[in-house]
Amino acid sequence: MPTKITVNANGSLKIQGETENDFIIVDAQGNQYGLGGRTTVSLCRCGMSQNKPFCDGAHKGHFEHSAVAFDLPEKKA
Repeated sequence: MPTKITVNANGSLKIQGETENDFIIVDAQGNQYGLGGRTTVSLCRCGMSQNKPFCDGAHKGHFEHSAVAFDLPEKKA
């Protein structure tokens, strides 16, 4: 099963793998975050988390985005 990224309405980006090696998260310099063996993490989209880039729930009641899937236009050549 491929890694799954869920755009939560009014919330985070949830990343799920089956094993702890299914995905890595790196900073702008390419340094890997230690995920402590987790197979699921949530990334902050609102900017209010005290634990960025990870979600701490600070968005509750302060962030609105209806996450509804759509198709991007074709990639330009």
